[in-house]
Amino acid sequence: MTDQQGVHAPSVSVVIATRGRPEMLRAAVKGVLGQDYAGAIDLTVVFDRIEIDLLEDIVIPEGQRRLQTLANTRSPGLAGGRNTGILASDGELIAFCDDDDEWLPSKLERQMSLWREDPAAVLISTGIRIATAGRLVDRLPPDRTEFSDLLKSRVTEIHPSSFLIRRSDVTGVLGLVDEDLPASYGEDYDYLLRAARVGHLRGVQDSLVVVHWNRTSFFDGKWQGIIDGLSYLLNKHPEFSESPKGSARIEGQIAFAWAALGRRAEARSWAARTINHDRSQLRAYAALAIAAHLVPAGPLVRAVNRSGRGL
Repeated sequence: MTDQQGVHAPSVSVVIATRGRPEMLRAAVKGVLGQDYAGAIDLTVVFDRIEIDLLEDIVIPEGQRRLQTLANTRSPGLAGGRNTGILASDGELIAFCDDDDEWLPSKLERQMSLWREDPAAVLISTGIRIATAGRLVDRLPPDRTEFSDLLKSRVTEIHPSSFLIRRSDVTGVLGLVDEDLPASYGEDYDYLLRAARVGHLRGVQDSLVVVHWNRTSFFDGKWQGIIDGLSYLLNKHPEFSESPKGSARIEGQIAFAWAALGRRAEARSWAARTINHDRSQLRAYAALAIAAHLVPAGPLVRAVNRSGRGL
């Protein structure tokens, strides 16, 4: 398929893995199908451990738009759901959208325009508009991101709902989403690290995905899954040992989670490890405060979320 300028518009397979958010899911589906993009879009909605909703009330726009719904046939969780959708589709490009996010109409076209300028890029993202606590907060990704950047920082502005990747890379050098990652926690960060090992990432300098943070996350309060997932990432990517600041960031999150679980000894141990790597890492001090019963974990997390940034 070509656009109005006669430029090839690759087909895009979009995967939404979902569990229990029917109204928000419908907004996400409409955002994907309503793209101002000349190429074909096939959307696969994967239902993870819940009954399949056929979404028969969704009006599919005329043209090359397709919607299919199916059950997660792989490991339970986000990683297995995404892989189920990848393997059930055949578009030249692959994109993800969380079931509580929405694409703005020009998202795919803007990403393809940037990719045509820089075909060597491995992954193209866009900025995000965070809807939280009655306000909107725009976050733009770096124009260019390298592996060393992602070691130092998760770069949360590169959100999984904006990922656009070549299928040939997913089925080749990058591989599928890691289903061994405990609780699928951090699967998007793991994928960014893997992609940046292969080449650089680019980001459209505009907020083209609405991310809803004024809702309950499946990870809220699931501290053990966070601990297990982040510990797995530290072990999987040994390069963190070469980045004290990057190591401290993750170690501080682990310390915070242990403190939230009431495991004071583990929280203090991980906080000490964090401070040893980076004295400025605030998560370590927050963990120590929680462990000392000076402040509860919940209000701290909610305050951070209201600011438009995650834990």
